[in-house]
Amino acid sequence: MSEQHRASGVAGEALAHLPPDFVVTRPRRRDLWDTVLGMLDDVAERINLDPGIHAILRQPERELTVAVPVRMDDGPIRVFTGYRIQHSSARGPCKGGIRYHPAVCPNEVRALAALMTWKCAVVGIPYGGAKGGVQCDPKQMSREEICRLTRRFTSMIMPILGPRRDIPAPDVNTDAQIMAWIADTVCMLQNVATMEIVTGKPVSLGGSQGRKEATGRGVALITTELLKRQRRRLSETTVAIQGYGNVGSAAAKILNQLGCRVVAVSDISGGLYAPGGLEINAIDRHVDSHPGRLLEGFHAPGVDRISNHELLTSKVDVLIPAALEHQIHADNAPQVQATMVVEAANGPTTPEADKVLHDRGIVVVPDILANAGGVVVSYFEWVQNMQCFFWEEAEVNRHLKRIMVQAFQRVWELSERHHVPLRLGAYMLAVGEVANAVQTRGIFP
Repeated sequence: MSEQHRASGVAGEALAHLPPDFVVTRPRRRDLWDTVLGMLDDVAERINLDPGIHAILRQPERELTVAVPVRMDDGPIRVFTGYRIQHSSARGPCKGGIRYHPAVCPNEVRALAALMTWKCAVVGIPYGGAKGGVQCDPKQMSREEICRLTRRFTSMIMPILGPRRDIPAPDVNTDAQIMAWIADTVCMLQNVATMEIVTGKPVSLGGSQGRKEATGRGVALITTELLKRQRRRLSETTVAIQGYGNVGSAAAKILNQLGCRVVAVSDISGGLYAPGGLEINAIDRHVDSHPGRLLEGFHAPGVDRISNHELLTSKVDVLIPAALEHQIHADNAPQVQATMVVEAANGPTTPEADKVLHDRGIVVVPDILANAGGVVVSYFEWVQNMQCFFWEEAEVNRHLKRIMVQAFQRVWELSERHHVPLRLGAYMLAVGEVANAVQTRGIFP
């Protein structure tokens, strides 16, 4: 739909005296970038942030938009639009994933880059935030087309990448193979072995043990810490997970192993519900064998099909949104029956919904804390690559648990001390850390 439209109806009559070529611009709908800026502005006021530093943090340091021409398998050339946005390098090299999705746009990438800045600060790793993406539908593309897209996109954004500048990682619709193509492209163009240019790559190319499950494992660790604070037993806890991709499936598997009862899961094909608990191993086998890696077609005794809306409003103890942003909004927040929400996705709750959940006494663990496990183990991978010394998976998981638990404790204690929700506490911690780095470094020149 066009961003502009001619005034019509009552409004058109009211504006009849204006020139015939007058055009009314439709207001832009609030998006994730608005949400991120709104939270930053709120925190800036609460912590009395210096206005100059506040202004610095309100906009990305660098934005790159590129045209990505790709020859398709059937012959014609299509030109895709790609982005790489670096929000802050005050605390270290920029870090953030690359996603392939039809909805990729500048404001989404800006928001996700800023969230990475806060996420790295919350867990105390020496990175700033970046994000990238290409506006495309990879589900309608062959693997060869995706390979050509990846290599051309990499060559276009390569001037701002580097192991001490900006290190990409997997995100929505990208994986270890795509990271391998990115690394190989950089190595070929620079004529130097630099596999540390990305994280989340195959273990055979220097990837870290435990990286694939890291985000989901972090979500599970944060969930268990929250349950301890709520004096809840794992064996008596029911869980619903929206989104059964890499993050949601790993969280489901680990929470199930810890004793929680995962009663509902869903993806774009719909959801599954079993009040007695789902057989996660059987579901994983089905997803692995499905051509689209979907829950679609899974059948088992006692398992009912449900919609994503029914999952989000199901009667469970813990709701884990692990899909895309703004899934919990003003319309469905009043119907959420979970007593705890752990945000595995980036920005899954709108500000309006967040207020509704808070007013109803529902505890929300924010995304910048809950899903930080992926960037923590990406940091481990980067460290291992730089040192050319690799860790066993048990060591990776041990360090991940230490960092996630410490981060949760810091956020919990700060939130209690200031009598604020966990989201606000996490942002106060993160913005304070980044602001301190900017202040200490000073403004160049």
